[in-house]
Amino acid sequence: MKARLVALEEGKDPSPTTIIRTNQTRFHPCYGDQSSLESWIRPPSTLVHTMNDTELFWRASFVPRIVEYPFERTPKIAFMFLTRGPLPMAPLWERFFKGNEGLYSIYIHSLPNYQANFSLSSAFYRRQIPSQVAEWGKMTMCDAERRLLANALLDISNEWFVLLSEACIPLHNFSTIYRYISRSHYSFMGSVDERGPYGRGRYNANMAPEVNITEWRKGSQWFEINRKLAIDVVEDKIFYPKFEKYCRPACYVDEHYFPTMLSIQSPRFLANRSLTWVDWSRGGAHPATFGKADIKEQFFKQIFDSKTCTYDDENSSVCHLFARKFAPSALEPLLENASKVFGF
Repeated sequence: MKARLVALEEGKDPSPTTIIRTNQTRFHPCYGDQSSLESWIRPPSTLVHTMNDTELFWRASFVPRIVEYPFERTPKIAFMFLTRGPLPMAPLWERFFKGNEGLYSIYIHSLPNYQANFSLSSAFYRRQIPSQVAEWGKMTMCDAERRLLANALLDISNEWFVLLSEACIPLHNFSTIYRYISRSHYSFMGSVDERGPYGRGRYNANMAPEVNITEWRKGSQWFEINRKLAIDVVEDKIFYPKFEKYCRPACYVDEHYFPTMLSIQSPRFLANRSLTWVDWSRGGAHPATFGKADIKEQFFKQIFDSKTCTYDDENSSVCHLFARKFAPSALEPLLENASKVFGF
């Protein structure tokens, strides 16, 4: 594992007895022996648990006060899939993940009654977390994202957290994406002060003093953040009540809550852009969806050549690591072109 990580970094592919009665705790250790360091640093043996959100967020917010780890830690990327049900792009992601075990973790938040049917050999096997209904544009969507972050934080080796949908695909091979994210000084979340009706126009004055209109931000729902910012999101009790009460359609909370909160608390950690490419050129409330007929080399050349950006304060031509939205019909040509176009 260490050799694999080095290769990535180098750019290669009590008087009288008193009886006190207490309520039985709902928290159970994942491993029996809690006296060893191993029991604290190993990831949970299963993603299934009985904690409610309050308990989960409390547990996930545990932070060591000593920065140095007393063991050899291989930092991982947590890929968090927010979906209603199936993952039609799973075969493409399987190919992407293959050979990189130990450098990533997967978490799936779906409708609570959805039962996935992945094979035992799949990277997605038993990676569903306890979920609840998430509605587009409402606080339940942010609840789902916080739930994904909290479950991923239970694995102390997860250092970076990427939010994806069932319609997302990777645009590069795993090594490229791992290097890009792990070497960056910033987390990738858009946080724009948009002064029009779809930006500041959604602000509610009742959000002050926690959020003033000059602090109101907008950004893409699809983000990448580091462990510190993930903990900030999970433990938040300052901004959440304001957004839950005063940011409701036509204020779409998933576009404003995290960008606003993190730009107030930790602006120096944000790259102020998303790593996920989308096409809004057709207009409407949702970006364009691409199917089988769209999947051609020229299509991806346009994505790769579409813009320049800054990476660690320097100009870069590599701006997007992921793209959406892709229909299930796009899977076959994506697999056919993956080796030539994406490098895996």
